[in-house]
Order: sequence, then structure tokens, then C-alpha cells
Amino acid sequence: MLISTMNDLPGYEIDEVLGEVFGLTVRSRNVGSQIGAAFKSLKGGELKGMTKMLAEGREHATERLIAEATEKGANAIVAFRFDTSELGSVWTEICAYGTAVRATKR
Repeated sequence: MLISTMNDLPGYEIDEVLGEVFGLTVRSRNVGSQIGAAFKSLKGGELKGMTKMLAEGREHATERLIAEATEKGANAIVAFRFDTSELGSVWTEICAYGTAVRATKR
């Protein structure tokens, strides 16, 4: 699956737009990582547990995005983006989205 943050694919022609596609995951932070993050935030620096959680969430959201695009018959996704938001105090929603297309190499 070709994935591009651009609205086109250099070297390819978009033959058909199949519509928007989404990959969504909601993550919960465990109590241990929250306590560790609270202490770490007092002195500053990277919150490695949170970074790992968000990276894994993006990976899962992207996998779900690709699955939805594949179901629509796409071989590429353009205008790819991520959106992240907090749900309550312990949940993080991660959404990968874009436009599923069929493209051929020029």
C-alpha cells in the first residue's frame, strides 16, 4: 500500500478516488506509567512510556487504515494524517485518516 501525506503520488496517476478511510484506536495509560510520568514531569525530559504508547497506537491505527483501504479496493492512500485527542484523563484516541485511491505507475 502506497501512503502519501501529499494530495498526489509523483510518478503515479490517480485513476479512481474510493473515498475517505480511517483507522482508530483508543489507548489507556496504566497506573504505573501515569505515576512515573507525574514524577518525570517534575524534573522534565521525555516520558518514554508515553512515547512508546503513542508510537504503538499510531502503528495500530495505520494498520486499521490500510485494512479499510484494502477492503475498498485501494492500492494507495493520499492526504494521510494523524489526529490525537484526550478522552477523559487516562484515554488517548489516535486516528489515522486519508483518501483511498487506485493509482497506476506512469
